[in-house]
Order: sequence, then C-alpha cells, then structure tokens
Amino acid sequence: MAEMKTWDDMRTRIRTQLERQTGCPVEQWNDRIRSAAPGDEAALRRWLDTEGVAGYPQMLLVWETFGYPDFLLASADELLEAQYKDRPELRPICDAVLALAAALGQVSIQVRKTYVSLVTPRRTFAVVQASTKRRVDVGLRLSGVEPGGRLAAGTGVGNDAITVRIPLERPDDVDDDLARWLRAAYDESR
Repeated sequence: MAEMKTWDDMRTRIRTQLERQTGCPVEQWNDRIRSAAPGDEAALRRWLDTEGVAGYPQMLLVWETFGYPDFLLASADELLEAQYKDRPELRPICDAVLALAAALGQVSIQVRKTYVSLVTPRRTFAVVQASTKRRVDVGLRLSGVEPGGRLAAGTGVGNDAITVRIPLERPDDVDDDLARWLRAAYDESR
C-alpha cells in the first residue's frame, strides 16, 4: 500500500510556504503575534491580513496561537480508525479501495478527519468516505462525466472537486468496474 500522509506533512508544507512568502519562519511570526497580543482569533486574523498573511499560512498561525484541533495531531492510522469505529464492517471496503489506488502509480494517500484523499503529484483525483453506517462512497474527479448507472452525483463527498461518486456497500462492490473508473480519474489528474 502507498504511504499514508498525515496532517503533519501538510503543516510542514504550509510552514515552508509561509517562510517563502514572508521571509519569516513560524517562530518569528509567533514572537510577533505575542508582541501584537491580539485578543481572539478574529483579531489575529485581521492583524495577519494587514501583515499580508492569508490562506493556509494564516490558518497555521491561528493554530499556532490558539491550539491545533485534535484531528491535526492524530496519526493517519488513528484518523482512519476513528472514521470506521462505529462501522467496522465497512473498513474492508475502504482497505480494498486504498489497495486499488496504491497500485495505480504515484498516489499519495492523505487521511483527513472524515475521509481519505487520493492524490497524484498534481491534484486530488478521488476520495474514500464512509458516508453512512452502511455505505462507503468513492468520489471521483472526472470532467465531462455525468451521473448515471452506477455513478451518482458527487455532492457531499470529500471536497468540491469531486464530480461523481460510486456507492459501495460490500467488499464485492470493489470490482473491475470501480477499478476502471478509479484509473480514469487518476489518468485525468496526472
């Protein structure tokens, strides 16, 4: 199976982005924030806006100041276990999809709080999400492909890039047809 990435990897990338964009490492920003002493998150965000820090770097500095959410400190295995804690019968479905994805080529498996992102070096091409107590959805990023047949609308699965999804209720649903759709999304996102 491909290596599962954690939020720590993302945090490292954002730290690098912050330093590249501003010329100051996180530790310097933390000192500056302590000196500015914003009273709450909203005040800190306003101050960071005036300093030209936005997006992910701003989010990182807010977490540095007010604390990281628990899910950002958890390991990939802990996050995945939590996703399937109350639906253990669905975990084999997830594991089978992740094994299929890992065999596609250069795939990064990024475990999030409520789903797993499957990412090429270019972008997310699919997500695996335990959407209900009885179903795992594989959301796919496929341009020009409309819902129909086995493909359902992708809304509510993963992020906004997902266009369609394939609902899976049994390990047997992880079949050649799913493998073809997963391959198509991977190839389109390379």
